[in-house]
Amino acid sequence: MTVPLRAGEPTTVKVALGERSYDIVIGRGLLPSLGQRITALRPGAKLAIVSDETVANFHLSTAAAAAADAKLEAVSLVVPPGESSKSFKIFDRLCEDMIDARIERGDLVVALGGGVIGDLAGFAAAVVRRGLDYVQVPTSLLAQVDSSVGGKTAIDSRHGKNLIGAFHQPILVVADTALLDTLPAREFRAGYAEVAKYGLIGDAGFFAWLEANWQEVFSGGPAREHAIATSCRAKALTVSRDERETGERALLNLGHTFGHAFEAAAGFSGRLLHGEAISLGMVCAFEFSARRGLLAQEDAAHVQRHLAAVGLPTRLDQVSGGLPDIDRLMDLIAQDKKVKRGKLTFILARGIGTAFIAPDVDAAEVRTFLIEKLSQ
Repeated sequence: MTVPLRAGEPTTVKVALGERSYDIVIGRGLLPSLGQRITALRPGAKLAIVSDETVANFHLSTAAAAAADAKLEAVSLVVPPGESSKSFKIFDRLCEDMIDARIERGDLVVALGGGVIGDLAGFAAAVVRRGLDYVQVPTSLLAQVDSSVGGKTAIDSRHGKNLIGAFHQPILVVADTALLDTLPAREFRAGYAEVAKYGLIGDAGFFAWLEANWQEVFSGGPAREHAIATSCRAKALTVSRDERETGERALLNLGHTFGHAFEAAAGFSGRLLHGEAISLGMVCAFEFSARRGLLAQEDAAHVQRHLAAVGLPTRLDQVSGGLPDIDRLMDLIAQDKKVKRGKLTFILARGIGTAFIAPDVDAAEVRTFLIEKLSQ
């Protein structure tokens, strides 16, 4: 686990789902091979390459050229950047554009972008013509280690994040780590929160490795690819055992019950990026666990120190523009997808690397905790 991959050596991680198994290919400079990889799986398929305006400026021409080199017809469908594109309006437009482009059931959708594009394009693929296959080409760190893997696709509701969607697995994930070179520093830091999450859930050794090597992960090279591959292996293993989140896959939501509420409260805007919200959420999850006597306060402080060291927010007063009152936050938490018959479920921890699912958490206890956090 602590031996980094050799530079330039692509790594393949399999998501084992029987007949629907697929590969995550990780390495530098993979985008030009996209057409060849697709041809090996779906020869002759027409491609609908979905991207946003920002990513398209950097990478769409390379993806289109890769399709052309493999003699694949492709149409490019570009949407505005940002979380606001995960809306009914943009979803409707995208579905209609796919149909207008005569994308057939034997064709492919290619999601070229970060988590927003993966969620949006994947959901469109799940429903257009009652289901199209799709390929994930994640262009952000967060998407490469988390949202591109596992088949969760969705758009947002006015009630919260990712509340309208479907499980729809891709047939391939191509994680070209060179695409991260164009990622703004803030976006990379936000994605790192999801990398750290895998160590905090069930791999204390990986978290310790990140503490020692995070600067090399940020600068690129073998350490970055090692961190991405380790994260993908952890997620692939969990998804293969619990594809539709009926059990242990919920562990991957460490920090997300708090974090999604903070993100929604900030208006799904640049005030608070998803990974930044997850950083805050993980700090809260560990501090809430400590309050319940599940772990030592030093463990919670340890998590907070590392996330702060890499430049992620760890205090609620760091949210630009502030957060709304406690009633609004509790309303958002009550819309969490893990709620069962009105009972709150949180992912808590007994230490670094030992997360667990905690059902029936008392809402009044959460309210008291958040009131204190908001006042700090």
